Amino acid sequence: MKEKIVVNKTARIFKEGNEGSNIVVLTLHGYGHSAEFFIRKFSSLYDDFLFIAPEGLHRFYLNGTEGRVGASWMTKTDREDDISDNILYLDKIIQHILDTYPSKKIILLGFSQGGATAARWFYSKKNQFVKNLIMWATVFPPDIDENLIQKEDTDNYFVLGNEDQYYKNEAAEKVRTYYRSFGFKTIDFQGDHDINSETLEGILSILDR
Repeated sequence: MKEKIVVNKTARIFKEGNEGSNIVVLTLHGYGHSAEFFIRKFSSLYDDFLFIAPEGLHRFYLNGTEGRVGASWMTKTDREDDISDNILYLDKIIQHILDTYPSKKIILLGFSQGGATAARWFYSKKNQFVKNLIMWATVFPPDIDENLIQKEDTDNYFVLGNEDQYYKNEAAEKVRTYYRSFGFKTIDFQGDHDINSETLEGILSILDR
């Protein structure tokens, strides 16, 4: 017989960049990333924006039983519990950001596996705290109620590298079309399954106007 209990857990959050910026970018990493290293992908933009990177609540060794450690947002096991835990986790993070930076604009960026977590949280709040969502090389969760999605006049973005190994040819165009059906602006860049700083800087500059 399986039973469940709720426990407190200590999470890691990393912050880098310009605290005087008008924009805070809350970034959710991909599968197997460490937030400590993921946030460094934005280092060329530290002078202009403030980045905050929480780490997924499930840490594990990337190879065997030692060496580098990465994190995950969820697995297929008890996924509904993980979804609920992630939403509560992000609720606490956003409250911390609002308390610390009450006048700043908050933009949410979800990369790869972190994108699904970002979207579920974003739409659960109906854009109450975060005005813009950037989905980067990630699927749109099919379990999100479409009635929660504002499909017109949004400043949300889907970004994909034209050499992304997970989205090739027809799959790439299919996912772009899917995002456009939800009102997302789609942007391509020259590169693979990774963050492209120049592309991100262009998007953030538009949203900072």
